[in-house]
Parts: sequence; C-alpha cells; structure tokens
Amino acid sequence: MATPDFERIVDDFELLDEWEDRYRYVIDLGKGMSPLDEALRSPATKVEGCASQVWIAPRLDGTGAAARFEFDGDSDAMIVRGLIAVLHALYAGLAPSAVIEVDAPAEMGRLGLDQHLSSQRSNGVRAMVQRIRAIARTALQQA
Repeated sequence: MATPDFERIVDDFELLDEWEDRYRYVIDLGKGMSPLDEALRSPATKVEGCASQVWIAPRLDGTGAAARFEFDGDSDAMIVRGLIAVLHALYAGLAPSAVIEVDAPAEMGRLGLDQHLSSQRSNGVRAMVQRIRAIARTALQQA
C-alpha cells in the first residue's frame, strides 16, 4: 500500500538509469522540503540510530477514524534529508493504522535503495521507520 506521491517517486526512479542520477533525485526531494522549525529540533523529535542528525516531528491531522498521519523532518545530511522526503511520500496522509501496515522495507526495495545505501544509511532509514511506526502506534492507543 503506497501513496500516490510514493508511486510517483517509483515511476521517476524507473526513468533514471544511473544510480548517481537517482541519488541526485533523492537529494533534490530533500531540498524541496520546508526546513524544520528550530523549536522542533529537540531530544523528543531526534531519531536515535542514525549516523547523521535526524529529527521527525509528527502530528495527526483530524480526529478519530478521519485522523491522518503527517510529519515534518530534517537532517544535517542532504541525502538523509532526501530519504526523509521519500519516507514522507510513503507515509504522509495515511491513517495511523495504515502506517503500521506499510511494509517499508519492501516499498523502499522497489526503489533499490536497500541495495545502494551504505549500511549506516540503511540503519538510519530503519531507525526512522521504527520511529514513525512507534508514533503511529502511540496515536492509535490514544484514539
């Protein structure tokens, strides 16, 4: 289950033959993100387990069954900022229950990122996914 925004990224990746072009595309996605408000760069939003500095600030838009998961994020590394943008495309706008059901490794595998990221970056993506899923689980428990 992927969002239309994520499907666009998959389609765009298929048009790019070289991994250097794909990395540049991911970095450009990150450059297109709004910067995270300094007030949200706190220990509560920092993602542990990433080699770079990473912050994910979640929110729910709406209430009850109509609630949709959203988050803002940022990193001090351009490629990681791009990976945050990819994860945003994968998860943003989903119900918290759907966030938990997303098979992030399989979806990211469709981009081939699992084979082309360093082990440190792969660990960072896993840490971000775990954080996103934990936030969604908490939202479900509070609903």
